[in-house]
Amino acid sequence: MAGLKNSPFGKRLRASQAEEDGTKRGRIPPPIFGVAQASGSTPSLMLDSSRPPTSEDGPTSPLESRNQREYGDRYVPSRDVGDIRTSYNLMDEVPPSTPSKSRIIPTESDAQREQANSLFHTVLHYEAAPSSPQRSVSPTRASTSILPTTPTRHQRLLFYSSPSRKLDTPSRRLDLPTDEAYSMSPVRAESRRLLESPRRQLRNVCKTPYRVLDAPELADDFYLNLVDWSSTNVLGVGLGACVYLWTAHTAAVSKLCDLSNTNDAISSVSWVQKGTTLAVGTLSGRLHIYDANTLQKQRSYNQAHNNRIGALSWNAHILSSGSRDRMIHHRDVREATNRPFKRFLGHRQEVCGLRWNGDSSYQSALLASGGNDNKVCIWDLRGAKRPGLHGMMPARTPAASSSAGTAGVDDGSEALVWKFHEHTAAVKALAWDPHLSGVLATGGGTADKHIRFWNVSNGSLLNELDTGSQVCNLTWSLTSHELVSTHGFSSSTAQNQICIWKYPSLDMVASLTGHTHRVLYLAMSPDGETIVTGAGDETLRFWNAFPKKDLHEAKRESRLDYSRLIR
Repeated sequence: MAGLKNSPFGKRLRASQAEEDGTKRGRIPPPIFGVAQASGSTPSLMLDSSRPPTSEDGPTSPLESRNQREYGDRYVPSRDVGDIRTSYNLMDEVPPSTPSKSRIIPTESDAQREQANSLFHTVLHYEAAPSSPQRSVSPTRASTSILPTTPTRHQRLLFYSSPSRKLDTPSRRLDLPTDEAYSMSPVRAESRRLLESPRRQLRNVCKTPYRVLDAPELADDFYLNLVDWSSTNVLGVGLGACVYLWTAHTAAVSKLCDLSNTNDAISSVSWVQKGTTLAVGTLSGRLHIYDANTLQKQRSYNQAHNNRIGALSWNAHILSSGSRDRMIHHRDVREATNRPFKRFLGHRQEVCGLRWNGDSSYQSALLASGGNDNKVCIWDLRGAKRPGLHGMMPARTPAASSSAGTAGVDDGSEALVWKFHEHTAAVKALAWDPHLSGVLATGGGTADKHIRFWNVSNGSLLNELDTGSQVCNLTWSLTSHELVSTHGFSSSTAQNQICIWKYPSLDMVASLTGHTHRVLYLAMSPDGETIVTGAGDETLRFWNAFPKKDLHEAKRESRLDYSRLIR
């Protein structure tokens, strides 16, 4: 025992025990969040991790001091120090238990990251499971159908025979200098060709808004439509009981109306195509028409609906309104009567989306409506029948006349062209494609999260996209074949984002974030370059989302100008 006591191990053991006894008796441990500062200085809750610890910091605990002295030559890395996703930032995080195989919107996804991910997956497939037709096939023995039998005296126990068919000879030529065996690249030839091939140029979209405006009392209600941008570059916004006009080129703000004295509030606003008249719907079911130039009320429909008017849409002089009473009313603002000339009843719950087809074709008379009953209806105001059916019953047939309609009310069953049932949540987002005639994009709510594309000519579903978030609004670009969508509640980490999609590939061009609440309102500038979004955080944000119009296209001479053809 004396030898063990005087050995180096015994000395270190006694020294450590003496140090522990001294610590227990009189040493006070330092604060848990850091080092106690001198009096008069600001206390720090966390040490600066960017510099190495010095003698002024002191040990954080006796155990750490002892370990650092005895094992100072060892370094054990910790994964908590750095985030691999932040460092390399290649793959997007996808929940492993996601039931759907469709795309989920990541937090910061854009076209460049999707292109890098696609390239990475392709190269990984080439390297992990290559297709090598040049590789030789192992020879196989011809199979025989003779069943095993008990050997007899006259039968040979061992029987050798050559395979009946000819063996496949390898076709690889090792004398060629281009063979893979002589390649200096760490990847295969297919991967090398893919990496060296030119890739398409991606459009850069600014991820921050160039202007942010305060919008106090901007309602956080999914079923309202409180923002619209006119063709004269004037933005109309409904805030509480007031409607304000913001002129884009002068940034001037003017109050159009104030309904606070009637105990009413704004539920929807919509500009006419010429941009001189603004329609305003209220929570009590009233409908007002205002002149934007004089800021005067032109006329009012005090009993337009029995409940709030959440959706408005213009088609020249025809104003269509959708309400919580499930009705769609059509009024000609030039007529003196207050009664609508057409009433449609196609939804069993609130009508929260209305959009006229604004193209110049024969389908400009089509109206799309979305309701809280998860249905999308296509109406033809002229009452035209569905073309080209010849007695056949398609999968998506118009609904029969509803018995819930009141007596003397035209339910519009003869004008209902299509009724789509694929959505599983409320449909507020509706957008007609300005580049392809008869193509409609619709977006579902929280329980659906899908954007679906329809061909209203034959009632077929063209495509669908799982966005992973509640779809609040949709708008097509006027300068490129792209679609912008705004989102709210999400099943992933990304929420309240604005996404730009390329059609028809449905690749994501950019994802814009900044709102802290659901992005419930969306409008586009008349030049098609800027979008404005509004949310429950009471802000309006302006984004440069789309490219400018082609100058050569704008300066192109008209073919109808025959005076230039005279010599």
